[in-house]
Amino acid sequence: MISGSHVILHSQDAPADRAFLRDVLGFPDVDAGGGWLIFKLPPAEVAVHPTDDAPRHELYLMCDDLHAELDRLRAQGVEAARPVSEQRWGLLTAVRLPSGAELPLYQPLHPVAHGL
Repeated sequence: MISGSHVILHSQDAPADRAFLRDVLGFPDVDAGGGWLIFKLPPAEVAVHPTDDAPRHELYLMCDDLHAELDRLRAQGVEAARPVSEQRWGLLTAVRLPSGAELPLYQPLHPVAHGL
């Protein structure tokens, strides 16, 4: 029986990005040993999109009110990496992690599966 999922973010500044997940996003964590933090994520869902290119994987964090979440993050000094855009499936943006990488955020406008 599958009991969960484990997402890996590769980072050029892992300690700073770990601190962001813990201190800014407030994700609870466990120490897997030697200070290696593993974070609890909010409920999740997975979608499979067709592609003619090489297979790849993406991580998006979802929120109920994207503009309110951006305001909360900006108040903590977090930079929006791109303006909010309206897609047919939701409102989309990304925030800049301390490493410089982007972490996409979106407010779904479609039914969600993570509450089932």
